[in-house]
Amino acid sequence: MSPWGGQPDPARDLAYFEAVPYLLVMESIERQGEWLRRAEYPELPGCVAEAPSAVEALENLEHERRRVLRQLWDRGVSIPVPRPPLLAPRKT
Repeated sequence: MSPWGGQPDPARDLAYFEAVPYLLVMESIERQGEWLRRAEYPELPGCVAEAPSAVEALENLEHERRRVLRQLWDRGVSIPVPRPPLLAPRKT
């Protein structure tokens, strides 16, 4: 069953959301005298990871993203989808 109720929507199963290119935010932060890299998908509630290196933060974030998506899916909660990017005005 899909999070929207009724029959499952094959176009929007869990694999669909796992493939969505969510906006990624990466920043360096200092915590108790130690520099960490903080990676986040702001459109997914609570989807954040911190690690000493950017690569490690991204790897941890990917695990967290899958966990958050699975949790939302299992609870039947609507999963956020990023808005489409803004298009540049066409030159005439």
